[in-house]
Amino acid sequence: MAIKYPIEYELAPTDIYPGMHWLTLTLKNIGAQDLTSLDVRLNSLDAYSISVSGMGLYIVALRPNEQTRRAFQVRANLTGRLYASLDGWQNGESFHWESPAILVTVGREVAELVSLFAMTEPYPIRGEMIRCEAAIRGLAESEGLNLEFWAVTPGGEFEELAAVETKELAAEEEARYAAEVTPEEEGLYTIHAYLYDDIRRIGHQVEKIFVKKA
Repeated sequence: MAIKYPIEYELAPTDIYPGMHWLTLTLKNIGAQDLTSLDVRLNSLDAYSISVSGMGLYIVALRPNEQTRRAFQVRANLTGRLYASLDGWQNGESFHWESPAILVTVGREVAELVSLFAMTEPYPIRGEMIRCEAAIRGLAESEGLNLEFWAVTPGGEFEELAAVETKELAAEEEARYAAEVTPEEEGLYTIHAYLYDDIRRIGHQVEKIFVKKA
């Protein structure tokens, strides 16, 4: 089990196939104080990939060294990340805790979109070109995938930056692809990279860039 104080936690299983499943969240209080009136939730970082059904579950108290298990139903489409959260009371004060993201593998994809990175200074200047690079890793033999780059501007416009057909990838082989954007507004730009196997989305990464005046 993993630990983020004061909770020891585990989500299982984390290797499933597409469809409806029950996942079991195990929680153990390894702290020195009672945790009471807990609202326990399992949350998705991308509901398109994995969505969690229903509302949170209630625990009256989780005392030191006490362990509990709770089941959550999910609908799985693609590999994604979930995290657990607790809200309640500890020693007379409001208490909030959440786990790091937990990877849940859904089926067997041919590749994964590992990362998206903006190759720029922390606060780029309006009007200067920014290069965004995505890394893809093969998980099995693939004949070529579709990679799209999009930008959401500070004004809310959704602009396509590039659409790339990737090369054939073998298992464990990596490849990098890039797109460029020249911001004309100051403010927050959100860059999205989407990886598709035919029409099925198998990867999504996000990068945020804050653009300032010259």
